[in-house]
Amino acid sequence: MAQSVKLSDDVMALVRKESELQSRSVAGQITHWVRIGRAIEKSGNFDHQRISAALEASLAPEELTPEEHEVWLNAFGDQMAEPSEQSKEFFARRRKLGLGVGLSETGEIIRESDGS
Repeated sequence: MAQSVKLSDDVMALVRKESELQSRSVAGQITHWVRIGRAIEKSGNFDHQRISAALEASLAPEELTPEEHEVWLNAFGDQMAEPSEQSKEFFARRRKLGLGVGLSETGEIIRESDGS
């Protein structure tokens, strides 16, 4: 049974580019990468629990294998791109207090009273 999944524009751009290079459909490319990812996670050379431990800061990233480190770095980047609930609450409190809530494109502090 086919199902719809939302993927970010940057991921879809990678999928489209690679699917053209490999003469696969978009769905075929995604399926191919899913199978590779699953095989890697199940292999003895790759420990997903170690990556999770590094993401939780209970294992130093330097202790990961090069393959694990690459996956950790991608996951870490993804986590850093999305604000945590704690960050969202912090900035919501600052907005209520009329304090700075971020930086403008020129590096100036934006305040709630500035119309932002």
